[in-house]
Amino acid sequence: MKKPKFMIWIYRILFLPIMAVLMPYYAMRMIKRGGYGKDFSHRFGFLKNLPAPEKNKKRIWIQAVSVGEVEALSSMLKLLHEDGGFEVVVTTTTSTGYKILREKYAKYCYYVGIFPFDFWLSNALAWRRIKPDMCVQMEGELWPEHLHRAKSKKKPLLLLNARLSDRSFKRYSKAGFFARRIFNKFDAIACGSEFDAARFLKLGAKPEIVSSTGNIKFDASNSAPLSESERDALKSEMGFENDSLVLLGSSTWAGEEEMLLESLSEIRQKTGIDARLLLVPRHAERREEVRKLLQGGVLPFNFRTEKQNAPGGTLVYVADTTGELARLTQVADFAYAGKSMPPNDGGQSPLDCAAAGVAIVYGPNMTNFKKMCESLEEAKASIKVSDKENAKGALLKLAKDVALRKQIGLNALNWHHANSGASVRAFALIKKFSK
Repeated sequence: MKKPKFMIWIYRILFLPIMAVLMPYYAMRMIKRGGYGKDFSHRFGFLKNLPAPEKNKKRIWIQAVSVGEVEALSSMLKLLHEDGGFEVVVTTTTSTGYKILREKYAKYCYYVGIFPFDFWLSNALAWRRIKPDMCVQMEGELWPEHLHRAKSKKKPLLLLNARLSDRSFKRYSKAGFFARRIFNKFDAIACGSEFDAARFLKLGAKPEIVSSTGNIKFDASNSAPLSESERDALKSEMGFENDSLVLLGSSTWAGEEEMLLESLSEIRQKTGIDARLLLVPRHAERREEVRKLLQGGVLPFNFRTEKQNAPGGTLVYVADTTGELARLTQVADFAYAGKSMPPNDGGQSPLDCAAAGVAIVYGPNMTNFKKMCESLEEAKASIKVSDKENAKGALLKLAKDVALRKQIGLNALNWHHANSGASVRAFALIKKFSK
């Protein structure tokens, strides 16, 4: 018992000076992105002081760091809500995640808030106020203070949709003892894939707590399909014609918008096709950077936050909003996945495109979705390219070849259907540990 207490006290002592060093960086992010002022006191543990859980109900505290993890919870939150035996508290870390949580998923939750700093005092206060019977962390949420408190209070602790990026795996590999101590605090680690399960085992997680239940994001991306009339209405809202060919820039990062604008011009010039670009930057606060790029060209453009109904003849529609990607994807004929082209690295999820049956192109750096993309490629459900010129070539080919475009989209849709159902398995695991 002495060693764990010693370890946590080392962490507690180091936390404050490390935070002091990092605080200017986070302060700049707050100013740049905005929205961080909303319920900022939660970050110090001042969440709502909840009453004790109702008799015969279990209170689950789920932490999902950002928009992607919050959206991934959608199917499971509905299952927990329908069951009736749970009081679900969901916290998130980012301002955008909190906004989506409040607007879309609060109705399925007992309470929603912002995750506190992983400091001894703020975490202890949050625990006293939330009073959870079980803690669920999503994907890679490994906060030592929070995990330590769950174990010291003998509350079940689950890691769902668990995954380790290449970067995280390398980092934990260099600190094997620390990794083993962290991972083995969990009662169950339910991984999104066999590949991730193997990584946790290699880093020292106990085999009896590790399983592969599948990626719950497959279920979350099953948004209600648009009818043909709804799709046409949404295209009209963007200033596009019903028969316009729509190229989607899905969660793009710096440098990729320029490539997509060049690709759009090339498609229009070389084929005569009425191609339009639906641009969805990963971070809405980059709108001014994107605006400068568009103002330097000749293509008519419109920003969704300024005028939702764009004028006719708009060639580039910038959806600078949050939480709409799954719905907007359904108007696309083909797409490019952002953060996949150097110097960007990590990639953005291809799942919304697959769920909508949209043919997708991405660069060589989809490192956060390595096995998922390998599976897509094996199913002939995506196109991986090596650089920007090859990306433009692949998009031009898809624009011209209707049969190829539709076949890749159909392959992606079938691949997505074959991989769905992880939320039910994750829900069953929660039920098991709630008894």
